[in-house]
Amino acid sequence: MSSSKKEEEEPTPTPTPAMQTATYNYEFNNGQVVPSAAYSGMHSDDLSASITVDEVSSTQSMISVTVNNTVSGQTYNIHAHDAADPTTTPNGTPYNESPNANVFAQMAAGNGGSVTVTQTVNMSFSEITSTYEGFFVIHDPLQAINTADISTYLVVGSFARTQATTNYTSSEFAYDFNTGQLNSAYAYNGTHANTLMGTLRVQELGNGGSRVSVMLDNTMNGEMYMVHAHDAADPNTTPNGTPYDETPNSGLCTVMINGNGGMAMASQNSMMSYTDITTTYDGFFVVHDPLQPIDTTDPTTYLLLGLFAR
Repeated sequence: MSSSKKEEEEPTPTPTPAMQTATYNYEFNNGQVVPSAAYSGMHSDDLSASITVDEVSSTQSMISVTVNNTVSGQTYNIHAHDAADPTTTPNGTPYNESPNANVFAQMAAGNGGSVTVTQTVNMSFSEITSTYEGFFVIHDPLQAINTADISTYLVVGSFARTQATTNYTSSEFAYDFNTGQLNSAYAYNGTHANTLMGTLRVQELGNGGSRVSVMLDNTMNGEMYMVHAHDAADPNTTPNGTPYDETPNSGLCTVMINGNGGMAMASQNSMMSYTDITTTYDGFFVVHDPLQPIDTTDPTTYLLLGLFAR
């Protein structure tokens, strides 16, 4: 027998809305936010970071921060700082110097690569990504925290917002051990191992200047390497007939690098522009031998010697 009663149709279930997610990328602090306060310190400027905001519920979100190219063994303090009127803050900063721990305040242990730390917050996805006004800051683990000095920040930008791409130019220049490449009479004469090599990186900054970074490979542990830029000069006019000024150009590059048995580095901010350094400046890149007294008249004491940023 068949029933004449029409079977009742089951109601169509209402789909659950997909949880929202968004990721925001941050460059190294080269003066994008405050041109006069590009990072100044000993940390390598290849560090970068990202924030990912994941919706947990209508009232909660999870914030994940990933930091790339960290230094192994160093602890990175990562904070959200509420935006503020600089006329009302103790040091004229456009943010409250005390971090907002309810938004983000975490420490990340550097491992030589990428590290991620997370925090679940009682704020909706929309509140974090649209309403909250604040700054994302990564403090330099190689110097004391100074919330009033933006030049100590490795990363700084608007919290959970798309950052404008700066496209600041950067170039690297490699230098082999001094075997007389510039002049056979200048080949190194000493006891330091000839495995030392160097890289010079010039990074354009927001204030029109540059960051000059020097990386040395195969350094001797505990030895201090003096690294200088020496302006080219007419040897007929210099006291000892050198083709450069014997006094280094302190406005461009005079750094000390503490050898650690491997790769070691140091940086200096210069008011010279990227273009001037890489195309106009005429000078020499010199790494002095830490195993003998510095003698700027004797290039055979130079571990590395080459044209600066060429």
